[in-house]
Amino acid sequence: MLTTIEGFDRIGEENAFAVLARATRLADEGRDIINLGIGQPDFRTPEHIVEAAIKALRDGHHGYTPATGILPLREAVAADIARRTGAEASPENVMIVPGGKVTMFMAILMFGAPGVDILYPDPGFPIYRSMIEFTGARPVPVPIRESNDFTFSAEETLELLTPQTRLLILNSPANPTGGVTPRAEIEKLVAGLADRPDIAILSDEIYGQMTYDGAEHCSLMGFEALRDRLILLDGWSKTYAMTGWRLGYAVWPEQLIDKARKLAVNAWSCVNAPAQFAGLAALTGPQDAVRDMMREFDMRRKLVVEGLNALPGVSARTPMGAFYAFPNISATGWQAKPLASALLEEAGVAVIGGPDFGTLGEGYIRLSYANSAENIARALTRMKLFLEEPQGTAAATGR
Repeated sequence: MLTTIEGFDRIGEENAFAVLARATRLADEGRDIINLGIGQPDFRTPEHIVEAAIKALRDGHHGYTPATGILPLREAVAADIARRTGAEASPENVMIVPGGKVTMFMAILMFGAPGVDILYPDPGFPIYRSMIEFTGARPVPVPIRESNDFTFSAEETLELLTPQTRLLILNSPANPTGGVTPRAEIEKLVAGLADRPDIAILSDEIYGQMTYDGAEHCSLMGFEALRDRLILLDGWSKTYAMTGWRLGYAVWPEQLIDKARKLAVNAWSCVNAPAQFAGLAALTGPQDAVRDMMREFDMRRKLVVEGLNALPGVSARTPMGAFYAFPNISATGWQAKPLASALLEEAGVAVIGGPDFGTLGEGYIRLSYANSAENIARALTRMKLFLEEPQGTAAATGR
């Protein structure tokens, strides 16, 4: 009988993909399923980006690239960071990776071990905790509370630090809540970290260009005091509707970039060349499609919040970033995961139960409004019927 090392028994997963698989199976069986579960834009990748990848193939870019990525793309990343945040990043510290999760994997692997504490947002992206537990480190949740507009508290976060803390994971704009932590709170946190130079920070800013109503994304790249221990996670998936391209980037501090490069050499050699040329076109080409997509997301955001607050037993704060709503469903009488399952099976609406994002997710569900306004309206109607008559005729609406 084969046995694996103990760590593999601790590794978790991202349940959004399990919900996607189940929703797909139901659709294949002839059910009319509206998917508000998966977090990916429903837009096509802009045409000039697609054409850049095709041209790269035709031009013969079929071989390996440097493990950290082609230099023109790393230079474009550095220039884009400077344009958006005012912070300087050396292309030598930029690493092109096959998706944002890779940076999480590398950072947590570098700092996680038995006897180590790693702080992460709860509710938050589930891979944080999964990877922390895989390394044997102790996962320490940083509460993300509805009463605080789904943002972290600098004071509460600093109080959770211990002598064993080696990595702090931050995420703003945030998945699954849509919260955007204000600059003043981030400044308090940075000041409080001054006497803990032994703690690395992983700042997940994959939704950094997705904010609404004038909310400011405050990048940690802008704080010089953190630069020697800051790992920035960003990429193309959300901003440019490129989830399937598997293309992301990280900016590593000087003392860690070569360690990250060696992990890349051991794990995936390099990111595929045509995708890198597509990423270059995305950053250096027209940004009209990004602006158009954000206008559409903003319209859908208002639609989904208004619709959720009209549902019996449901209340929803207005998200200020990303493309998720995280409504409170406590007053419905349902627990979150059974409600999410029933909505999919009985009403034909795929959502994600809050506990899939952490222990503090109970009482909430996540909806992605990366779907058409028409489908969102249909989904809200089905949810209303289901919540009004959970054992009645609503069960037939998704069939």
